[in-house]
Amino acid sequence: MPPAVVLAHRGASGHACENSREAFRRAVELGADGVELDVHAAADGGIVVHHDPELPGVGAIAELDTRTVTRAKLPNGEPVPLLGEVLSILGDRDVWIEIKSLPPSHDSDFLAALDARSFPARIGVHSFDHRIVARLGRTRPSLRRGILLASRPIDVRPLLAAAGASTLWQARQYIDRELVALVHGASASIIAWTANDEADIERLVSLGVDGICGNYPERIRAVVGRRAG
Repeated sequence: MPPAVVLAHRGASGHACENSREAFRRAVELGADGVELDVHAAADGGIVVHHDPELPGVGAIAELDTRTVTRAKLPNGEPVPLLGEVLSILGDRDVWIEIKSLPPSHDSDFLAALDARSFPARIGVHSFDHRIVARLGRTRPSLRRGILLASRPIDVRPLLAAAGASTLWQARQYIDRELVALVHGASASIIAWTANDEADIERLVSLGVDGICGNYPERIRAVVGRRAG
């Protein structure tokens, strides 16, 4: 079994402002295999990297134009980045994009942002809104897809199938050996989020998850490397 993939949650957000250029550069410096990030669509279709639906003191991203959003400042003083800018920073690393909001009218804008990257096969999308994942998959069947869960359904396989997803992003506390076996038995993969404690990371690696996402990618790398050695 290959070692678990090391993914930086919103960039190396334990070291820098989450979803900022600084956090993504730090993730690269720390040797993460890839990152997880969040996106929203602005009113005019710009795909911006941000977790919350609103910018403090500015307004709801979905109601603002791209120029207004990207002029807003993050806590570290940087402007809110566009997805394309972040993808350029990350190069050939894996990128999992959590879609927070994306009206169908902006699907083409989102896919165009992905098409501008040189390594489209290493991009995946996931969401708590499984309908978005399924919708994008119908338009772009080759797109790598996952679903997000923070609960433990009796059987996750119908959920994966309904969304056309091949990866389960599961909250770390709901992962056990039974779930890992069930997902692998369905020829799917499982990624744990968000693991920052060494003992928790050790447990997840021992269970055989395919990837671990955390705020401190170097901690995950240390455990994965130690277990692989």
